[in-house]
Amino acid sequence: MPAAPTNSRGRVHVVALAALSAAAFVYVTSETLPVGLLPQISSDLSVSEGRTGLLLSFYALVAGGTAIPFTAWTTHLPRHHLLVAVLGVFVLSQIGAALAPSFWWLVAARLLCALGHGLFWSILAPVAARLAPAGQEGRATAIVFMGNSLALVVGLPLGTLLGQLAGWRAAFLVVGGGGALTLVALWRLLPALPGADDSGFSRDLLARVAERRLIALYVVTLAVVVGQFTAYSYIAPLVREHGGYVGTGYGILLLGYGAAGLAGIVLSARVIDVRPRLAFVLPTTTIVLALTLLGLIGRSPVLTAVAVIAWGGAFTTLPVVLQSSVLRVAPAVSDVASAVYVVAFQIGIGAGALIGGVLVDGAKLDSTPWCAAGAAVIALGVGLVGRGLFPSRHHQPGDVPNARGSAGPSDHSHPPEFRVR
Repeated sequence: MPAAPTNSRGRVHVVALAALSAAAFVYVTSETLPVGLLPQISSDLSVSEGRTGLLLSFYALVAGGTAIPFTAWTTHLPRHHLLVAVLGVFVLSQIGAALAPSFWWLVAARLLCALGHGLFWSILAPVAARLAPAGQEGRATAIVFMGNSLALVVGLPLGTLLGQLAGWRAAFLVVGGGGALTLVALWRLLPALPGADDSGFSRDLLARVAERRLIALYVVTLAVVVGQFTAYSYIAPLVREHGGYVGTGYGILLLGYGAAGLAGIVLSARVIDVRPRLAFVLPTTTIVLALTLLGLIGRSPVLTAVAVIAWGGAFTTLPVVLQSSVLRVAPAVSDVASAVYVVAFQIGIGAGALIGGVLVDGAKLDSTPWCAAGAAVIALGVGLVGRGLFPSRHHQPGDVPNARGSAGPSDHSHPPEFRVR
């Protein structure tokens, strides 16, 4: 019967989305491990906490700088093969980090991972959209980006705990093992996803990304992420000073941060395709309020926990909202638009970690929440003033994204409907 293969194909695509989410999980866990293990790495490699935080800046610089050219050079390659290759580089980098005898060796291992990072995130959301039913690209992106939240809920807290019990090197080694398992899953589950036929990706790059709404979305992304990582990169000393959270208490607080983020992303998945503007305004406003509270309080474990958990619940939803909006605003050039989005995101991480490091080394740790809140206010203002930044659909009635991510008449390439429960 015809219905059976269709339903089976839909289930296969959902499982493939879950595998992509697992890939996002290991990437975000690895990227944020220096945040959770900042004191351990600093002590073991004999560098200051501010300098250790530069692991994020160096990583972001390379990831952002390579996202566009690597995406351009690989636009013709099958996406399923490319994702597997990038995960292979990821696994090697984690092994290198675990074996690092010095700070600069660790930096080199992180930079190897960063070389694939920009490309991975440039193609991840477009691939998820190609696996989604028509009109549910936002939900598909939410499923994949749920790996981000799970990395904060499970990956970072457990990685931090493992680092405290067995050393920070063991944490990187375990993440590398998880990456190897994810590689096998992607190799087995991803359907064939051919690259684009157009090899002139970079010739008219500026024309492709100079659309007013895309520029505004990149500005919003940059402002949000700069603020986030100005404070979040140094959350360990921040909550230690404001709430007395160290050791197990710190790990539990990170668990609360991530759990709130998971709840936020599940809720956002229900509205992101129909009310994306609201899905942006509510969490951004919450970030401003949470960071303002964190900046106002002196030493209070309870208020620190409230602020941090609200902060986590709010921020984790924003990458889903912003990435989905980029895809809807520029469906015909989804890969390049996503690549520039990744650049904006990585510049934000690097600049935020650098600003935070300067403040921390200058004995101005308490200024980081205020800087983060101010940046979120700027992002909120641009998002509210900009028109058409958060469309609910990126295609006309009767059109769905085709195999290359561009809008066109339905070719029945989408799986049947699935639901995020």
